[in-house]
Amino acid sequence: MKINLIGLLFLAFCLAFSVQAQNKTQRFIAITIDDLPVVSTRGDLKTRREITKKLLAHITKAKVPAVGFVNENKLYAGDKPDEAQIDLLHSWLNADLELGNHTFSHRSLNNIELADYENDITRGEVITKKLMRAKGKTLRFFRHPYLQTGLSLEVKDGLNKFLLANGYTIAPVTIDNADWIFARAYDNAFDKNDKNLMKRIGAAYLPYLESKMDYWERQSFKLFNREIKQILLLHANFINSDYFDDIAKMLEKRGYKFITLEEALKDESYKLPDTFNKRAGISWLHRWALAKGRETILPDEPKTPDFVMKAAGVESE
Repeated sequence: MKINLIGLLFLAFCLAFSVQAQNKTQRFIAITIDDLPVVSTRGDLKTRREITKKLLAHITKAKVPAVGFVNENKLYAGDKPDEAQIDLLHSWLNADLELGNHTFSHRSLNNIELADYENDITRGEVITKKLMRAKGKTLRFFRHPYLQTGLSLEVKDGLNKFLLANGYTIAPVTIDNADWIFARAYDNAFDKNDKNLMKRIGAAYLPYLESKMDYWERQSFKLFNREIKQILLLHANFINSDYFDDIAKMLEKRGYKFITLEEALKDESYKLPDTFNKRAGISWLHRWALAKGRETILPDEPKTPDFVMKAAGVESE
């Protein structure tokens, strides 16, 4: 029987494509958004509404089950609740998203007594808990400001006991990055009406985040010989309201499926203890690596471009 060369080539292509599809790494990621309702130099209500609307439109379009972490001091005008700011949180809940506690005033545990920090957590749940309850939901996740978790094991243990007693689960971060520096640079450029600089910052943002993804994926594989279910930290800011759609597409292109924070925390890696007690706020992937020995940390973590640092007025990450 005469061999059909074209048919064989087509069959070989199909087989190769099938094997490639089967071998493609399925990745999982939970998206967390800090500093709700908005963190920006653009403080007028109209702009804060626009940032919230655009960011939520991108999140909803990508079907991302994000958790937004709230600083309740932003929900007051003087001593009275500011219904216009609170309404921004309603937008998150109306998008069927979850809210978490990021403390009332975003103070560092490194700089205040544990009792004061615990009080800031309690003050930071008053409005959010009520809003969640009205939606039939429970306030259950806590995120440390600056990812700073205590300068001693005694403080860490004390805080952990407080959180447990009050029904909170810590929201770790594995995919850490300096989106806040890009955000400040972007805001500063906008405030100066420098549209060219805004475009340049925006053009550098996505490649920077993708390089960070690659780095943390490799760090995960080095530690666990696999890629864990990742947790990404971003902020409710101007630049993300413009670029979250691109971020979501980049993550999908890299093979990520968006999952809840609850689902991510089921990964066995998150059962490892966090014993890090230095001043820095660092990724849990680095915390676990340090516990195994410094040589387990990959040395080539991407840095924020110098021109972005300059535009932000920041000297170091």
